[in-house]
Amino acid sequence: MYESYYGLREKPFSIQPDPEFLFMSKRHRLAFTMLEYGIQNRVGFSVICGEIGCGKTTLVRKLLDALDDSVNVGLVYNTHADIADLLEWIMLAFGQPYAGMTQVERYDRFQQFLLAEYAARRRVVLIVDEAQNLHTGALESLRMLSNINADKDQLLQVILVGQPQLRDLLNRPELHQFTQRVGADFFIPPLGAREVHQYVEHRLKVAGRDQELFQEDALGRIAAASRGVPRSINILCDTALVYGFSAEAQRIDAALVEEVLQDRREYGILQAQD
Repeated sequence: MYESYYGLREKPFSIQPDPEFLFMSKRHRLAFTMLEYGIQNRVGFSVICGEIGCGKTTLVRKLLDALDDSVNVGLVYNTHADIADLLEWIMLAFGQPYAGMTQVERYDRFQQFLLAEYAARRRVVLIVDEAQNLHTGALESLRMLSNINADKDQLLQVILVGQPQLRDLLNRPELHQFTQRVGADFFIPPLGAREVHQYVEHRLKVAGRDQELFQEDALGRIAAASRGVPRSINILCDTALVYGFSAEAQRIDAALVEEVLQDRREYGILQAQD
């Protein structure tokens, strides 16, 4: 809609996870380094936490793009507290049969799968998204799976990705044995005010625009209203560009951003941040 008007090849502020647009703040860079460290050193468990919309999923996508064919990755997204048997979802993630088997048979089948991958010199990495939804029993079952080893090598590596509640969950006393297996962990905080400016400029540049589009005062207002959460920044910037296009504005200033926020407060279905 506004792309050609503002000299953009594509929308710069989509909320869909796209590694090409990932802004590597200091915290995101450290989190990515911890994930790479965990993979390369066969760490049993790696944990990445952060607020909703902070870029965790995009970071994981970037990690997946960096891995080669020697790493077999399984993704579990459908996490919820009522999962009766997490192993079923894990086997589904790796394309392994599980229907009609007893729990013991599933465990044995998965163990054989891990051993076969190890013999073929492939590492097996399980990524569990929204892991804060898991109950302690599901996490304990993951710990038991991590006991499957070959000599000194860890056959299954697990990356848990979740909201801050995951950090609270893992600090429960009954999960002390589990947390002893965590070899890499990082919490991604919201972006600072200066980082918000850099974030917006980065995404605009990736989308094809090198010239300034958002004025300094507008970026300051966006930083305050979004509280530094990338997804909130994207939504606010995208809407501001729609308003700017409608008003035939050459650049986005603080007054236009304030108009967006005011309209969201008055007419939006969801409560606007401010």
